[in-house]
Amino acid sequence: MNPTDAPLFLIAGGGDYPGLVIEGARRVGVSRIVMAAFEGETKPENAALVDGVEWMRVGQMGRLLDAAKKSGAGRALMAGQLAPGNLFDLRPDFKALLILAKLKRRNAETLFGAVADELAKAGLELLSATTFLDDHIAPSGLIAGPRLKPRAIEDLEFGFRIAKESSRLDIGQTVVVKNGTVLAVEAFEGTNEAIRRGGQLGCGGATMVKVSKPNQDMRFDVPVVGVKTLEVAVAAGIRHIGVEAGKTLLLDRPKVCELAQKLSLSIHGL
Repeated sequence: MNPTDAPLFLIAGGGDYPGLVIEGARRVGVSRIVMAAFEGETKPENAALVDGVEWMRVGQMGRLLDAAKKSGAGRALMAGQLAPGNLFDLRPDFKALLILAKLKRRNAETLFGAVADELAKAGLELLSATTFLDDHIAPSGLIAGPRLKPRAIEDLEFGFRIAKESSRLDIGQTVVVKNGTVLAVEAFEGTNEAIRRGGQLGCGGATMVKVSKPNQDMRFDVPVVGVKTLEVAVAAGIRHIGVEAGKTLLLDRPKVCELAQKLSLSIHGL
């Protein structure tokens, strides 16, 4: 069987990300997709696009693994976000409790890494979360919006260095800067709240930068910028967005670029 034809087990969080994965997988010939969907997170319209779906709560690891085995797939893919608070309100089943007991740190990386290990034991390879999405990966240089002035480029480069260091320390992958000053660093509150906080402090004209972590596991932790990100940024007074080229997903890229042009918001791949 051609690898692109093989069944796929999709672990789908919230947002449009899972739908784009399904669209990309169908385009290259994946004929059977079975989805693990989460109550209160996964969009029902995405669940309607697949060949089988198992609804569950976040934290029902036993049910997730049973669904993976029953799917008949030899590979899995994680797509879409889970609300950060849900990682601390798991209501775990017995299988999840066993896994959590082994973790010294409980964050997205360790939790999803443990899921990947359990899937491997069940015979499923966890693919990169960018699989089937080549058209949506950010290129280098100006991606959309007005050309950047030298001061904006300096802030993008400065923000990139700060974000790389912040992500190395496992604090956050997004920063907001203005005129060489750090206004906000993302932490547990998430990207959008960091943008709002930094934009308010900047009083307009600030720059946001989002990067990947060093040695980031692209199977389940990919930097993403989407339409919602742009809407939040503009409302907060952000005028420039820098993303790490080759590592950041623009979801979905045509809509993101169209909106950036409309809002006169510059997006630049670093």
